[in-house]
Amino acid sequence: MMIRIFPYGAIQFMAFDQYKKVIKKHLGISGHVHRLMAGSMAGITAVICTYPLDMVRVRLAFQVKGEHKYMGIIHAFKMIYTKEGGFSGFYRGLMPTIVGMAPYAGFSFFTFGTLKSIGLAQAPNLLGRPSLDNPDVLVLKTHINLLCGGIAGAIAQTISYPLDVTRRRMQLGAVLPDSEKCLTMVQTLKYVYQQHGIRRGLYRGLSLNYIRCIPSQAVAFTTYELMKQFLRLN
Repeated sequence: MMIRIFPYGAIQFMAFDQYKKVIKKHLGISGHVHRLMAGSMAGITAVICTYPLDMVRVRLAFQVKGEHKYMGIIHAFKMIYTKEGGFSGFYRGLMPTIVGMAPYAGFSFFTFGTLKSIGLAQAPNLLGRPSLDNPDVLVLKTHINLLCGGIAGAIAQTISYPLDVTRRRMQLGAVLPDSEKCLTMVQTLKYVYQQHGIRRGLYRGLSLNYIRCIPSQAVAFTTYELMKQFLRLN
């Protein structure tokens, strides 16, 4: 997870800033819409670049004591490559991941950016403070950053969760006994819905995922805002 999250986070935030500039310059779109578009594109870019690491992470995490098929990260890479069709084996489930990541990342950046701009516009003295690197620029206070990041994560996760369930099932592939029924995104969505319904199927584990996702997004956005100040990017 740690090996994956470093390049994933770096690529996502870097791509978001670059896509924002490109969209504003070449398409003439700004404001809330360009946050949504840039966030979606940044999420997709980060996923494509780091997907093999995510595949290996899921396989290793699924193993239980006494049934270890993979002995470690390198061994998992070798086994997937040799047993599951070469490089294509590392990208099993990529399409639902991309389809799910577009709204997840898009609404994360959109919600956080919107809450930030509204907060600083409506209550600058209460919610904001001067930036460490540029006193003329207002930024959110740290605890408000955490709150906005957490809300953004919760909203984005709720919207995209069924596709996250689909991605995990497809990534596990041959490990599951019903893998032949989960070969494509549409097949997997239909199968999960027919077997378990919406609440116990497509949204199963959502409350537990909130416990991981909300603090994760809160810390990610807060760290991003603080690093911009430390690196004098404001």
